[in-house]
Amino acid sequence: MRTGYGALLVSLLVLAGLGGAAAQSPGNQPRTGAMEQDVATIKQALAGNWESIAPEIRPSKNPDGSIKPFYLKRAFVYQSSDRFELVVVNSADPYGKVPLARIRIVGHMQWQGAHPIAPGAQKVDFTADEAYEVTPLAQGFADVLNKVASTGYAPWAVDAPQSIFGKSFAPFGLKEGANFMEYDLVYLRGDLLFWGARNVDGRGFDTEQNRPTNLQ
Repeated sequence: MRTGYGALLVSLLVLAGLGGAAAQSPGNQPRTGAMEQDVATIKQALAGNWESIAPEIRPSKNPDGSIKPFYLKRAFVYQSSDRFELVVVNSADPYGKVPLARIRIVGHMQWQGAHPIAPGAQKVDFTADEAYEVTPLAQGFADVLNKVASTGYAPWAVDAPQSIFGKSFAPFGLKEGANFMEYDLVYLRGDLLFWGARNVDGRGFDTEQNRPTNLQ
């Protein structure tokens, strides 16, 4: 079991952020059709709550570098002044029945212009400049964090969130004083919100060169 959670921690390192994309279902906010409008109109349509329709799949890496599937669900809120809140629940199974960790990120979006993947798609940078929290949801995962991320933190425990905002957190590659950031994309079509598809080799969206080129 220890080895299994260690491998999952490697997966979470790749998937800790906003990461990847999938169609998501909105709340009761009315939406438009094909999103070929300007950014202001896209922002208006994006406002509100969005949730994953079903568990999503991502490519992730085993400790030996081989690729394996990893699963998550997301709840995303877009607010005024480009503020966002994202909650990601990572799970060990494709149906989301074995949750491992909850990650909460709060920050702001910077719109960087049109993305060529589809009419209306936009390049967007997400910066976690307000909050970044991790909550273990499985004892095995808490045990791993107590081995690899104990310095500067209280003992990790199931259902006990801790802030990693502005702190060093080796499992996610975070350095003290630096805000987490991802180079992503946003595309709306009808009642669906798409982000960028995770790179199939497991690379994160940590540079402009690694910004996603496809939707998922």
